Amino acid sequence: MKRLFLAFVASLMCFSTIDAQQWAVTTNLAALADLGTLNVEAAYSPAQHWTLDAGVKYNPFTYGRGEGQFQQRHQTWWAGARWWPWHSYAGWWLSGKVQYQEYNFGGIFSDRTEEGDKAGFGVTAGYTYMLTSHLNMEFGLGLWGGYKWYAVYACPKCGMKLDSGSKPFVLPNDLMIAISYVF
Repeated sequence: MKRLFLAFVASLMCFSTIDAQQWAVTTNLAALADLGTLNVEAAYSPAQHWTLDAGVKYNPFTYGRGEGQFQQRHQTWWAGARWWPWHSYAGWWLSGKVQYQEYNFGGIFSDRTEEGDKAGFGVTAGYTYMLTSHLNMEFGLGLWGGYKWYAVYACPKCGMKLDSGSKPFVLPNDLMIAISYVF
């Protein structure tokens, strides 16, 4: 997966016919630090104050064995838009998105494991600092809420179901310390 991500970023850098400052590729360093969650986001600017973006986060990793096993496995997909008061890819911004997540979290704070699906809407606010004409640093924080369908198990490996169902949720999302390459 890491090689696929690097090949994707390298191929985007090879395009020479793309209009300047209309496309960007971003990776969130804070997500990478969160148990190795791989992530990439692509954005397009159709107007001075707007960008459209889509992205994916993926974490297939399980850590430890037996009693000490824990995981935060998930795949998350989203699409949304950002509004930039000054101009795209610089300064303050607000965004909204739709998001879907398939997840399996457990063993981190307790022996219980929860797996399921979440779908909903998110809002994020942040600031983008221009390091060079093509390289930006992004900072942001957001919330997302919606509905989840879940099952809770007694431990990460035992498979003894304790609960299942569906319910609404509101969670923090998008703790961003990201690096972005603007074409």
